[in-house]
Amino acid sequence: MLTMKNITMVSGFILWGLTDNRQVEILLFSFLLGTYLLTIIWNIVIITITFVNHSLNTPMYFFLRHFAVLEIGLTSTVLPKTLANMANGQQTISLPGCFIQVYLYLVVGTTEFALLAVMSIDRYVAICNPLRYSTIMNGRTCSLMVLCSWTGGFLLIMAPAIILFQMPFCGPNAMDHFFCDIGPLIKLACTDTSLLELMVLLTAAFSLLGTLTINIASYINIISTIMRIPSTIGRKKAFSTCAAHIIVISITYGSCIFMYIKPKGTSELDFSKGVALLNTVVSPLLNPFIYCLRNRQFQDALRAGFRQCITFHETPV
Repeated sequence: MLTMKNITMVSGFILWGLTDNRQVEILLFSFLLGTYLLTIIWNIVIITITFVNHSLNTPMYFFLRHFAVLEIGLTSTVLPKTLANMANGQQTISLPGCFIQVYLYLVVGTTEFALLAVMSIDRYVAICNPLRYSTIMNGRTCSLMVLCSWTGGFLLIMAPAIILFQMPFCGPNAMDHFFCDIGPLIKLACTDTSLLELMVLLTAAFSLLGTLTINIASYINIISTIMRIPSTIGRKKAFSTCAAHIIVISITYGSCIFMYIKPKGTSELDFSKGVALLNTVVSPLLNPFIYCLRNRQFQDALRAGFRQCITFHETPV
Protein backbone atom coordinates (compact mmCIF):
# COMPACT_ATOMS: atom_id res chain seq x y z
CA MET A 1 0.00 0.00 0.00
CA LEU A 2 1.31 3.42 -0.86
CA THR A 3 2.07 5.74 2.04
CA MET A 4 -0.21 8.72 2.30
CA LYS A 5 2.66 11.24 2.58
CA ASN A 6 3.20 13.61 -0.30
CA ILE A 7 0.12 12.27 -2.12
CA THR A 8 -2.52 14.75 -3.26
CA MET A 9 -5.85 13.00 -2.85
CA VAL A 10 -8.64 13.69 -5.31
CA SER A 11 -11.86 15.12 -3.87
CA GLY A 12 -14.10 13.74 -6.60
CA PHE A 13 -14.30 12.12 -10.01
CA ILE A 14 -15.21 13.20 -13.52
CA LEU A 15 -17.83 10.98 -15.17
CA TRP A 16 -17.61 11.10 -18.95
CA GLY A 17 -21.22 9.99 -19.19
CA LEU A 18 -22.98 8.34 -22.10
CA THR A 19 -22.08 10.76 -24.89
CA ASP A 20 -20.17 13.97 -25.54
CA ASN A 21 -22.77 15.17 -28.07
CA ARG A 22 -25.01 17.72 -26.32
CA GLN A 23 -28.00 17.18 -28.63
CA VAL A 24 -27.85 13.41 -28.16
CA GLU A 25 -27.46 13.99 -24.43
CA ILE A 26 -30.70 16.03 -24.37
CA LEU A 27 -32.55 13.17 -26.06
CA LEU A 28 -31.01 10.67 -23.64
CA PHE A 29 -31.99 12.89 -20.71
CA SER A 30 -35.63 12.91 -21.83
CA PHE A 31 -35.61 9.14 -22.32
CA LEU A 32 -33.93 8.41 -18.98
CA LEU A 33 -36.17 10.83 -17.07
CA GLY A 34 -39.34 9.35 -18.56
CA THR A 35 -38.10 5.81 -17.95
CA TYR A 36 -37.14 6.61 -14.37
CA LEU A 37 -40.52 8.17 -13.56
CA LEU A 38 -42.42 5.23 -15.10
CA THR A 39 -40.23 2.78 -13.21
CA ILE A 40 -40.90 4.48 -9.88
CA ILE A 41 -44.65 4.79 -10.55
CA TRP A 42 -45.19 1.20 -11.67
CA ASN A 43 -43.12 -0.33 -8.89
CA ILE A 44 -44.94 1.80 -6.31
CA VAL A 45 -48.22 0.57 -7.83
CA ILE A 46 -47.03 -3.02 -7.37
CA ILE A 47 -46.00 -2.37 -3.77
CA THR A 48 -49.30 -0.65 -2.96
CA ILE A 49 -51.63 -3.14 -4.68
CA THR A 50 -49.92 -6.22 -3.27
CA PHE A 51 -49.96 -4.66 0.19
CA VAL A 52 -53.58 -3.48 0.38
CA ASN A 53 -55.35 -6.18 -1.67
CA HIS A 54 -56.01 -9.26 0.47
CA SER A 55 -56.37 -11.54 -2.57
CA LEU A 56 -52.67 -10.92 -3.26
CA ASN A 57 -51.63 -11.83 0.27
CA THR A 58 -49.56 -14.81 -0.91
CA PRO A 59 -45.82 -15.59 -0.73
CA MET A 60 -45.36 -14.94 -4.47
CA TYR A 61 -46.66 -11.38 -4.21
CA PHE A 62 -44.88 -10.87 -0.89
CA PHE A 63 -41.57 -11.58 -2.61
CA LEU A 64 -42.61 -9.52 -5.62
CA ARG A 65 -43.30 -6.54 -3.36
CA HIS A 66 -39.76 -6.70 -1.99
CA PHE A 67 -38.38 -7.17 -5.49
CA ALA A 68 -40.16 -3.95 -6.54
CA VAL A 69 -38.49 -2.15 -3.62
CA LEU A 70 -35.12 -3.40 -4.86
CA GLU A 71 -35.88 -2.25 -8.41
CA ILE A 72 -36.65 1.24 -7.12
CA GLY A 73 -33.45 1.17 -5.08
CA LEU A 74 -31.30 0.01 -7.98
CA THR A 75 -32.46 2.64 -10.46
CA SER A 76 -32.54 5.39 -7.80
CA THR A 77 -28.93 4.67 -6.84
CA VAL A 78 -27.77 5.56 -10.34
CA LEU A 79 -30.23 7.68 -12.32
CA PRO A 80 -30.89 10.76 -10.12
CA LYS A 81 -27.20 11.76 -10.09
CA THR A 82 -26.86 10.90 -13.79
CA LEU A 83 -29.90 13.02 -14.66
CA ALA A 84 -28.68 15.90 -12.47
CA ASN A 85 -25.29 15.91 -14.22
CA MET A 86 -26.94 15.83 -17.65
CA ALA A 87 -29.30 18.66 -16.75
CA ASN A 88 -26.55 20.87 -15.29
CA GLY A 89 -24.00 20.04 -17.96
CA GLN A 90 -21.70 18.76 -15.22
CA GLN A 91 -19.71 15.55 -15.11
CA THR A 92 -18.64 15.38 -11.50
CA ILE A 93 -19.32 13.31 -8.40
CA SER A 94 -17.71 13.73 -4.98
CA LEU A 95 -15.48 11.04 -3.51
CA PRO A 96 -17.94 10.16 -0.69
CA GLY A 97 -20.83 10.27 -3.18
CA CYS A 98 -18.97 7.87 -5.47
CA PHE A 99 -18.25 5.46 -2.60
CA ILE A 100 -21.88 5.52 -1.46
CA GLN A 101 -23.13 4.98 -5.01
CA VAL A 102 -20.88 2.02 -5.78
CA TYR A 103 -21.65 0.38 -2.42
CA LEU A 104 -25.43 0.73 -2.69
CA TYR A 105 -25.39 -0.39 -6.33
CA LEU A 106 -23.50 -3.58 -5.43
CA VAL A 107 -25.60 -4.29 -2.34
CA VAL A 108 -28.93 -3.90 -4.12
CA GLY A 109 -27.71 -5.91 -7.12
CA THR A 110 -26.45 -8.75 -4.93
CA THR A 111 -29.67 -8.74 -2.93
CA GLU A 112 -31.66 -8.99 -6.17
CA PHE A 113 -29.75 -12.15 -7.12
CA ALA A 114 -30.54 -13.66 -3.72
CA LEU A 115 -34.22 -12.71 -3.92
CA LEU A 116 -34.56 -14.18 -7.41
CA ALA A 117 -33.23 -17.45 -6.00
CA VAL A 118 -35.73 -17.23 -3.15
CA MET A 119 -38.56 -16.69 -5.64
CA SER A 120 -37.42 -19.77 -7.57
CA ILE A 121 -37.58 -21.80 -4.37
CA ASP A 122 -41.10 -20.48 -3.78
CA ARG A 123 -42.19 -21.62 -7.27
CA TYR A 124 -40.50 -24.99 -6.68
CA VAL A 125 -42.45 -25.58 -3.48
CA ALA A 126 -45.72 -24.36 -5.06
CA ILE A 127 -45.48 -26.75 -8.02
CA CYS A 128 -43.56 -29.71 -6.63
CA ASN A 129 -45.12 -29.77 -3.13
CA PRO A 130 -48.53 -28.08 -3.55
CA LEU A 131 -50.19 -29.85 -0.61
CA ARG A 132 -47.52 -28.65 1.81
CA TYR A 133 -47.06 -25.22 0.23
CA SER A 134 -49.01 -23.19 2.79
CA THR A 135 -47.25 -25.01 5.64
CA ILE A 136 -43.73 -24.61 4.26
CA MET A 137 -44.04 -21.08 2.88
CA ASN A 138 -45.67 -19.51 5.91
CA GLY A 139 -45.30 -15.86 6.87
CA ARG A 140 -42.35 -16.47 9.20
CA THR A 141 -40.43 -18.44 6.58
CA CYS A 142 -41.05 -15.84 3.86
CA SER A 143 -39.92 -12.98 6.11
CA LEU A 144 -36.81 -14.91 7.11
CA MET A 145 -35.92 -15.62 3.48
CA VAL A 146 -36.24 -11.93 2.57
CA LEU A 147 -34.19 -10.94 5.62
CA CYS A 148 -31.47 -13.40 4.62
CA SER A 149 -31.44 -11.96 1.10
CA TRP A 150 -30.90 -8.42 2.39
CA THR A 151 -28.36 -9.50 5.01
CA GLY A 152 -26.45 -11.55 2.48
CA GLY A 153 -26.29 -8.58 0.10
CA PHE A 154 -24.86 -6.29 2.77
CA LEU A 155 -22.37 -8.81 4.19
CA LEU A 156 -21.02 -10.04 0.85
CA ILE A 157 -20.14 -6.53 -0.28
CA MET A 158 -18.83 -5.34 3.10
CA ALA A 159 -15.27 -6.71 2.90
CA PRO A 160 -14.50 -5.54 -0.67
CA ALA A 161 -16.07 -2.17 0.14
CA ILE A 162 -13.92 -1.64 3.24
CA ILE A 163 -10.74 -2.37 1.26
CA LEU A 164 -11.86 -0.14 -1.63
CA PHE A 165 -12.76 2.80 0.59
CA GLN A 166 -9.34 2.72 2.26
CA MET A 167 -7.45 2.92 -1.02
CA PRO A 168 -5.80 6.20 -2.06
CA PHE A 169 -7.04 7.99 -5.18
CA CYS A 170 -4.51 10.58 -6.29
CA GLY A 171 -5.30 10.94 -10.01
CA PRO A 172 -6.21 10.61 -12.75
CA ASN A 173 -9.81 11.07 -11.68
CA ALA A 174 -11.70 10.69 -14.99
CA MET A 175 -14.01 7.67 -15.30
CA ASP A 176 -15.46 6.61 -18.66
CA HIS A 177 -18.86 5.73 -17.26
CA PHE A 178 -22.13 7.45 -16.35
CA PHE A 179 -21.98 6.40 -12.67
CA CYS A 180 -19.45 5.05 -10.18
CA ASP A 181 -19.06 1.39 -11.00
CA ILE A 182 -16.51 -0.72 -9.18
CA GLY A 183 -14.55 -1.79 -12.27
CA PRO A 184 -13.65 1.70 -13.54
CA LEU A 185 -13.17 2.91 -9.95
CA ILE A 186 -10.58 0.23 -9.12
CA LYS A 187 -8.53 1.28 -12.15
CA LEU A 188 -8.13 4.78 -10.67
CA ALA A 189 -6.66 3.63 -7.35
CA CYS A 190 -3.04 4.66 -6.72
CA THR A 191 -1.99 1.32 -5.26
CA ASP A 192 -1.84 -2.40 -5.92
CA THR A 193 -5.42 -3.61 -6.44
CA SER A 194 -4.78 -7.32 -7.06
CA LEU A 195 -6.23 -8.40 -3.69
CA LEU A 196 -9.35 -6.28 -4.18
CA GLU A 197 -9.82 -7.54 -7.74
CA LEU A 198 -9.60 -11.13 -6.48
CA MET A 199 -12.15 -10.43 -3.73
CA VAL A 200 -14.50 -8.75 -6.20
CA LEU A 201 -14.18 -11.72 -8.56
CA LEU A 202 -14.87 -14.24 -5.79
CA THR A 203 -17.82 -12.21 -4.47
CA ALA A 204 -19.30 -11.87 -7.95
CA ALA A 205 -18.80 -15.57 -8.67
CA PHE A 206 -20.40 -16.58 -5.37
CA SER A 207 -23.41 -14.26 -5.68
CA LEU A 208 -23.92 -14.84 -9.40
CA LEU A 209 -23.12 -18.52 -9.83
CA GLY A 210 -24.40 -19.54 -6.39
CA THR A 211 -27.85 -18.05 -6.89
CA LEU A 212 -27.93 -19.14 -10.55
CA THR A 213 -27.31 -22.72 -9.44
CA ILE A 214 -30.31 -22.49 -7.09
CA ASN A 215 -32.46 -21.11 -9.91
CA ILE A 216 -31.39 -23.82 -12.36
CA ALA A 217 -31.85 -26.64 -9.83
CA SER A 218 -35.30 -25.34 -8.89
CA TYR A 219 -36.48 -25.11 -12.49
CA ILE A 220 -35.09 -28.52 -13.44
CA ASN A 221 -37.34 -30.00 -10.76
CA ILE A 222 -40.22 -27.70 -11.70
CA ILE A 223 -40.08 -28.63 -15.40
CA SER A 224 -39.75 -32.31 -14.52
CA THR A 225 -42.87 -32.07 -12.34
CA ILE A 226 -44.82 -30.09 -14.95
CA MET A 227 -44.04 -32.65 -17.67
CA ARG A 228 -45.59 -35.38 -15.50
CA ILE A 229 -48.92 -33.53 -15.27
CA PRO A 230 -51.32 -35.53 -17.49
CA SER A 231 -53.56 -32.59 -18.44
CA THR A 232 -52.39 -30.15 -21.12
CA ILE A 233 -54.36 -27.37 -19.45
CA GLY A 234 -52.76 -28.24 -16.13
CA ARG A 235 -49.26 -28.08 -17.65
CA LYS A 236 -49.98 -24.69 -19.25
CA LYS A 237 -51.38 -23.31 -16.00
CA ALA A 238 -48.38 -24.55 -14.01
CA PHE A 239 -45.91 -23.17 -16.52
CA SER A 240 -47.69 -19.79 -16.67
CA THR A 241 -46.99 -19.27 -12.97
CA CYS A 242 -43.25 -19.50 -13.70
CA ALA A 243 -42.98 -17.87 -17.13
CA ALA A 244 -42.56 -14.29 -15.86
CA HIS A 245 -39.91 -15.29 -13.35
CA ILE A 246 -37.97 -17.21 -16.01
CA ILE A 247 -37.97 -14.14 -18.29
CA VAL A 248 -36.69 -11.87 -15.50
CA ILE A 249 -33.99 -14.39 -14.54
CA SER A 250 -32.90 -14.62 -18.17
CA ILE A 251 -32.61 -10.82 -18.52
CA THR A 252 -30.86 -10.29 -15.17
CA TYR A 253 -28.34 -13.10 -15.34
CA GLY A 254 -27.89 -12.88 -19.10
CA SER A 255 -26.80 -9.25 -18.97
CA CYS A 256 -24.30 -9.97 -16.18
CA ILE A 257 -22.86 -13.03 -17.91
CA PHE A 258 -22.40 -11.02 -21.12
CA MET A 259 -20.11 -8.67 -19.18
CA TYR A 260 -17.64 -11.54 -18.84
CA ILE A 261 -17.96 -12.85 -22.42
CA LYS A 262 -17.79 -9.53 -24.27
CA PRO A 263 -18.21 -9.98 -28.04
CA LYS A 264 -15.04 -9.53 -30.08
CA GLY A 265 -14.56 -6.11 -31.64
CA THR A 266 -16.68 -4.43 -28.96
CA SER A 267 -15.28 -1.67 -26.77
CA GLU A 268 -15.09 -2.96 -23.22
CA LEU A 269 -16.21 0.33 -21.68
CA ASP A 270 -19.01 0.94 -24.18
CA PHE A 271 -20.24 -2.60 -23.66
CA SER A 272 -20.12 -2.23 -19.86
CA LYS A 273 -22.12 0.99 -20.09
CA GLY A 274 -24.68 -0.73 -22.32
CA VAL A 275 -25.08 -3.60 -19.85
CA ALA A 276 -25.33 -1.13 -16.97
CA LEU A 277 -28.11 0.73 -18.83
CA LEU A 278 -29.94 -2.58 -19.28
CA ASN A 279 -29.63 -3.40 -15.57
CA THR A 280 -30.42 0.02 -14.15
CA VAL A 281 -32.89 1.44 -16.68
CA VAL A 282 -34.52 -1.17 -18.90
CA SER A 283 -34.97 -4.10 -16.48
CA PRO A 284 -36.56 -2.09 -13.63
CA LEU A 285 -39.05 -0.68 -16.16
CA LEU A 286 -39.87 -4.00 -17.88
CA ASN A 287 -40.12 -6.20 -14.78
CA PRO A 288 -43.43 -4.73 -13.51
CA PHE A 289 -44.98 -5.39 -16.93
CA ILE A 290 -43.51 -8.89 -17.13
CA TYR A 291 -44.58 -9.90 -13.64
CA CYS A 292 -47.90 -8.19 -13.18
CA LEU A 293 -49.57 -6.71 -16.22
CA ARG A 294 -49.85 -10.15 -17.89
CA ASN A 295 -51.13 -11.68 -14.66
CA ARG A 296 -54.93 -11.96 -14.52
CA GLN A 297 -55.09 -11.94 -10.72
CA PHE A 298 -53.01 -8.79 -10.51
CA GLN A 299 -55.01 -7.14 -13.31
CA ASP A 300 -58.23 -7.78 -11.38
CA ALA A 301 -56.68 -6.34 -8.22
CA LEU A 302 -55.43 -3.30 -10.14
CA ARG A 303 -58.87 -2.63 -11.67
CA ALA A 304 -60.48 -3.01 -8.25
CA GLY A 305 -57.99 -0.51 -6.82
CA PHE A 306 -58.71 2.02 -9.56
CA ARG A 307 -62.47 1.62 -9.05
CA GLN A 308 -62.06 2.26 -5.33
CA CYS A 309 -60.03 5.41 -6.02
CA ILE A 310 -62.59 6.70 -8.52
CA THR A 311 -65.47 5.94 -6.15
CA PHE A 312 -63.67 7.69 -3.28
CA HIS A 313 -63.06 10.86 -5.32
CA GLU A 314 -66.62 10.91 -6.68
CA THR A 315 -68.22 10.47 -3.24
CA PRO A 316 -69.61 13.85 -2.09
CA VAL A 317 -68.20 15.22 1.13
